[in-house]
Amino acid sequence: QVQLVESGGGLVQPGGSLRLSCAASGRILSLSYMGWYRQAPGKQRDLVAGITSDGSTNYADSVKGRFTISRDNAKNTVYLQMTSLKPEDTAVYYCYAYSNGGYWGQGAQVSVSS
Repeated sequence: QVQLVESGGGLVQPGGSLRLSCAASGRILSLSYMGWYRQAPGKQRDLVAGITSDGSTNYADSVKGRFTISRDNAKNTVYLQMTSLKPEDTAVYYCYAYSNGGYWGQGAQVSVSS
């Protein structure tokens, strides 16, 4: 079993920045993939960004150029640096990790509003 704990959400004005962190613990065999998804009220959960253990990344078109995903393998932690935030980025952001099975974090609220 793997546990994921997210931190770093909050309220920010349009154009602002936030950084989310997600630390994995427990029976970690290998975190071959880690990612961030988000879910706005009334909408489905969608991929924001993902990163493999060797550093390959992918992003949703809506966040390319504004968000950056990274990871620290020694700390089993993945980060999401978010810049130039827009109101439409408002959502609950979920961390996901694959380690002999898929695991989800509890979610972190990100609100972008003036």
